Amino acid sequence: MHNEIKQHGMFSWNELLTPDVAAAKTFYAELLGWTLQDIHPGDMDYTIIKSNNREIGGIMATPPQAKGMPPMWGGYVTVDDVDKLATRVDKLGGQVVIPPRDIPNVGRFCVLQDPQGAMLSLITYQACA
Repeated sequence: MHNEIKQHGMFSWNELLTPDVAAAKTFYAELLGWTLQDIHPGDMDYTIIKSNNREIGGIMATPPQAKGMPPMWGGYVTVDDVDKLATRVDKLGGQVVIPPRDIPNVGRFCVLQDPQGAMLSLITYQACA
């Protein structure tokens, strides 16, 4: 991942949640020429999307707790401290839908809903050694 998108306030990742990962992979690879790389972090399957050899997003199965949710793309915005910002969401009229939690070997994220109902994920990437 390029360092410029790891700056506070930058959109840094796009992720598709879908009940049919195989069909989504076929569609987007053929439509957009994306290269797809399957990985298995922890106990889940995940597909990294690459464009011009650059990681730009991922595809994953809709999690069980979101069963029935229509397939959707979601964006991640890089922030300096996801835990600190999550405490401000309610005060500004939004709602934290998924509290801050770790993504192993990546960083911490949360999902919020703004006062108008739009969803957005915030992420703080772990420092690279």
